[in-house]
Amino acid sequence: MNHPAVISLQNVHKFYRSGERRLHVLRGISMEVRTGEYVAIMGPSGSGKSTMLNLLGLLDVADAGTYILAGEDVSRMPEHLLSRLRNRQIGFVFQSFNLFQQLTVQQNIEVPMSYGGVPILERRRRARMLAERVGLSERLHHRPMQLSGGEMQRVAIARAMANQPSLILADEPTGNLDEATGEEVLRLFEELVSQGTSIILVTHNPSYRARVQKVLQMKGGELFA
Repeated sequence: MNHPAVISLQNVHKFYRSGERRLHVLRGISMEVRTGEYVAIMGPSGSGKSTMLNLLGLLDVADAGTYILAGEDVSRMPEHLLSRLRNRQIGFVFQSFNLFQQLTVQQNIEVPMSYGGVPILERRRRARMLAERVGLSERLHHRPMQLSGGEMQRVAIARAMANQPSLILADEPTGNLDEATGEEVLRLFEELVSQGTSIILVTHNPSYRARVQKVLQMKGGELFA
């Protein structure tokens, strides 16, 4: 695969304090994900997957090592610049959907664009286009409580794509869905990958192995191919 790297981590370490203890949570992580690559990070609870997800999503920073995102070194970047880059380059899809219950489908999709300063008419146009893309054009004015679990996750995916990010991070994205609905979500991910979006799934689910291009295993804060 000759596509450029979307993310590159070199010898990344992360520590946390627990009382008097200093916990070494990520231990010399090095990895690379290229444009249009579909990757699963798997491992048991406590292996460091959540910390890894937070670091990749710029919700936390490494204590040592280098993280390059879309050509920019974010390792020591100040928070206000990290926030701006996160909004522009990364989309998030969570197991629990994380939609705003008081907002409509269209308004939920518009949220990242609003933070990114996209003009209102363009936000509305793009939200309608994305809703149609995930099969929800008839649900634009519904609120999350009026949707099925699969529909809520499709809203979350549309929202993740709102700012045309180079990377989507998905945390157990089918964990709250039945098998058939989960299959719909995975097919949508595969479509996005085919169009050049890089996706990293963080999961316990071994069935993803057959769907992704690369599997990375986490154990004890280390990452293995």
